[in-house]
Amino acid sequence: MRTYHCFWLLFWAGQPHQSFLTPLSRRTSGFPEKENVLVLSGNSRQDLHRSKRSWMWNQFFLLEEYTGTDYQYVGKLHSDQDKGDGSLKYILSGDGAGDLFIINENTGDIQATKRLDREEKPVYILRAQAVNRRTGRPVEPESEFIIKIHDINDNEPMFTKDVYNASIPEMSDVGTFVVQVTATDADDPTYGNSAKVVYSILQGQPYFSVESETGIIKTALLNMDRENREQYQVVIQAKDMGGQMGGLSGTTTVNITLTDVNDNPPRFPQSTYQFRAPESTPLDSPVGRIKANDADVDENAEIEYSITEGDGYDMFGIITDKDTQEGIITVKKALDFENKNLYILKVEATNTHVDPRFLYLGPFKDSATVRIQVEDVDEPPMFSRPAYIMEVKEDVPVNSVIGTVTAQDPDAAKNPVKYSVDRHTDMDRVFNINSGNGSIFTSKPLDRETLLWHNITVIAAEINNPKQSSRVPVFIKVLDVNDNAPEFAMFYETFVCENAKAEQLIQTLSAVDKDDSYNGHQFSFSLVPEAASSSNFTLQDNRDNTAGIFTRRTRYNRHETSTYFLPVVISDNDYPIQSSTETVTIRVCACDHRGKMLSCNAEALIHPTGLSTGALIAILLCIIILLVTVVLFAALRRQRKKEPLIISKEDIRDNIVSYNDEGGGEEDTQAFDIGTLRNPEAIDDNKLRRDIVPETLFMPRRTATARDNTDVRDFINQRLKENDTDPTAPPYDSLATYAYEGNGSVAESLSSLESVTTDGDQDYDYLSDWGPRFKKLADMYGSMDSDKDS
Repeated sequence: MRTYHCFWLLFWAGQPHQSFLTPLSRRTSGFPEKENVLVLSGNSRQDLHRSKRSWMWNQFFLLEEYTGTDYQYVGKLHSDQDKGDGSLKYILSGDGAGDLFIINENTGDIQATKRLDREEKPVYILRAQAVNRRTGRPVEPESEFIIKIHDINDNEPMFTKDVYNASIPEMSDVGTFVVQVTATDADDPTYGNSAKVVYSILQGQPYFSVESETGIIKTALLNMDRENREQYQVVIQAKDMGGQMGGLSGTTTVNITLTDVNDNPPRFPQSTYQFRAPESTPLDSPVGRIKANDADVDENAEIEYSITEGDGYDMFGIITDKDTQEGIITVKKALDFENKNLYILKVEATNTHVDPRFLYLGPFKDSATVRIQVEDVDEPPMFSRPAYIMEVKEDVPVNSVIGTVTAQDPDAAKNPVKYSVDRHTDMDRVFNINSGNGSIFTSKPLDRETLLWHNITVIAAEINNPKQSSRVPVFIKVLDVNDNAPEFAMFYETFVCENAKAEQLIQTLSAVDKDDSYNGHQFSFSLVPEAASSSNFTLQDNRDNTAGIFTRRTRYNRHETSTYFLPVVISDNDYPIQSSTETVTIRVCACDHRGKMLSCNAEALIHPTGLSTGALIAILLCIIILLVTVVLFAALRRQRKKEPLIISKEDIRDNIVSYNDEGGGEEDTQAFDIGTLRNPEAIDDNKLRRDIVPETLFMPRRTATARDNTDVRDFINQRLKENDTDPTAPPYDSLATYAYEGNGSVAESLSSLESVTTDGDQDYDYLSDWGPRFKKLADMYGSMDSDKDS
């Protein structure tokens, strides 16, 4: 018979709802006491269980959210090696061992120390082992088992959003999808109905419905109209336990908006509109506004206005204001009260975006009648023409009438009109106008050659109301008359060679005429009768408005006659015939055999475009004089000396000598010491200056402080006061230096005058020993000693 060393695992199993009804005094479990023995040998695992049960040997079940005061009992570990003498010890390891789960090492009872939450951790994997308490060696192999946390319904369904927003078109069919809501339950969906969610609608009926299993919200009412109601708030509930009583629930809010469709045609609030427009209303100006109402919004409410018929179809237009959706009636043509004072129009308003689904609701347009009354205004006079063109001959006498303008008041009153010329357009006052009948006449002679066109403006104003005036341009063309004689096209001055032959062409003449000829100018040329017979030249008319001058004889002598003046008569063929006499200058010159001029008495003929010799000499002299002046001026500037500061010899002011030694500025208090004027003992030769780099780095030797001598101070202050009050002092800055030694000098006096006041006698005999140069001085002082002795 084989011997098995078994490790017994005992656990309790039962229905979950009974765990709250049968608590144990010593241990607590959610299952009734039904023992199940599991035998584990060293090399095999056998599952001993009741024949009608299929318990797995390595699973324990524990209800979550335990609310008892004692530890919750899980199960019991037992080994067949346990003799009850306390020699074995049970050890537990794995998930939560020692913290969430503890074991009685003597009895093998397992307990849960804390309340467990399946939603945090649904399964715990642990390992159990029995060891010898004395040796610590295991008596059974380590076994692994699972503690599964049984779910209870402790979580209500939660929607993915707190608030849902959705929209659908108005007039939608029943069953139109709106939105789908979703709720989740944290409970175990594989155990019971704790996580089975069912949807229902709490608010929003009868307009909407929700599918209980999917959470899809659909429309439940036909033809919901946005114009009646736009916003809907639906409350949806999600309940677990399949919607049964006792299940937990959660809610969410769904805001549903009906969007607009074009299901409303435009409608005029009234059938007839009346407006008034003055006849002076400018073109494209608004007369009035009309508006058709449309219950729709945005593009579904956009309206297009048009004039379909009426006697003012071509007089008025209508445009749409895109911002206000109003129709603006405007003036297309000028209004005239005297011509027509009432217009009747038919205006139509049409939707620009029509939805074919709703055409059965009727035509999406409407019409209205518009009556426009034209009002009379005081209008300015109107001319019979927009512009006048007149012609006048240039030789008409002054005060001749050249034309008439006509204007009249278009109003029913027919006020009289007076005329005037705008002098800004006729500054020379060439024309004038009769203020009563509008006839224009000349006030000065005309000349077509000076000005061909005169453009003036005539003003017509009402006599009773001069502010009502109008203007019209008048274009006056001056017609030509033959009042100008033809003349040479240029000044002709030619030459003839001394060796010229007879009938030789020396010059071709042409003429011009300032007058205008409709058929073209025809000029004729001839010599003056007096010169025709005695002249040395002949003139031939070419009949093409030119003429040629030919020699009559052979050879000319410039010493006999150097210049010939040939008078030529030029005539035109207009009426009246105009003619003029022009002179051609012909000089006699020496020429070569080819007819090229060599010399001529006329200097202008040789140098027609040059300057004379006298002019060139005058220009050259001017240039030379200008250069000499510039040189002298530069030399004087170079030799000019600066004016001395002291002009008079009687001005005894001290001069300022500049040594070009720059001081240290206002901060340099050691560059000059005024104490040297007060007392020579105060002179400090080692004092360093701040404006130059010192030559030595030795510290200066301090000397005794100078005595406070006010003698020099008083002297300088007195001289300063005298200079400030002197009226003859120069206005410019000057420097006055006073070398005053003062009293009490430590060097004492060196004067010989004070030497004689001493009590002791001075012997000057040594001066005789200094040589011949001091002999005179020795004699003088020696004689003084003799006088003193006597």
